[in-house]
Amino acid sequence: MRAHARLEVTADRDRSGRVRTRISRLRSDAPLVLRPTAAVEPTGRWNPDGATHVALAAAAAGPIGGDHLRLDVEVAAGAALVVRSVAATLVLPGPHGRPSRSETHLRVAPAGTLVWLPEPVIAAGRCDHHATTRIELEPGARLLAREELLLGRHGETPGTVHQRLRVTLAGRPLHDQEFAVGRDIPGWHGPAVTGGHRALGTLLVITPDSPADTCPADPAPTDADTAVMRLTPTATLLTALADDTLTLRRRLDRGMTDPPADCATQRSGPRGPAEGHMLESRSATGS
Repeated sequence: MRAHARLEVTADRDRSGRVRTRISRLRSDAPLVLRPTAAVEPTGRWNPDGATHVALAAAAAGPIGGDHLRLDVEVAAGAALVVRSVAATLVLPGPHGRPSRSETHLRVAPAGTLVWLPEPVIAAGRCDHHATTRIELEPGARLLAREELLLGRHGETPGTVHQRLRVTLAGRPLHDQEFAVGRDIPGWHGPAVTGGHRALGTLLVITPDSPADTCPADPAPTDADTAVMRLTPTATLLTALADDTLTLRRRLDRGMTDPPADCATQRSGPRGPAEGHMLESRSATGS
């Protein structure tokens, strides 16, 4: 199965002069079904005024081996969009042993805001899934993006999952992270990757706000299974591991309300790296 869904939003002013976001294009393609929804407010400072809320639902099982799914999302200048998924995505093996693929392409224009909060991806036994997320940001864009992965269902050895997250800012590379886990990846459950944990995820926070305005005097501590990486003064990546999805969600959601743990570096000088298991990644900022 091949599917390609698109979502585009733009910003308009209502009669009172307030900026409101409207959907300018919405194209579903089963199993990717996009539906406008009532507002479900994110916590903390991620509550865009006048935002449009859209839910991503699955009209069929999968992705299943051999499927190729693509989703394009574009946020115009000044618009604000919150995207959630209705339920977790279960990646299943196909009858012919072929891999499944998913591509997500997110674009945010200047002064645009995207809150990307899909539910976890569950890697079922014997699956072979390749997922790519590409995020293109213009100067002044705001982004909150969460990704979660659960390694197998209860009592199940997961299949293989390859994930890549690539972020550019003003056309220049900001962050590029790849990792692979599962039965076909040597050492995937070792201390350098998952450390035996079954749930892993990232929270990427990018805001043009000045760090001095967003970091209080007493930053929240980082636990042993959570690590924070400052990509730029206004971009932070939080990576967490856990034994279950509820614990993982709590650790990631803390980044939506608490400041980055390394805010203290702006006031008290350098500090050592956060303890815990960091996934292999590579980041770059334009010079």
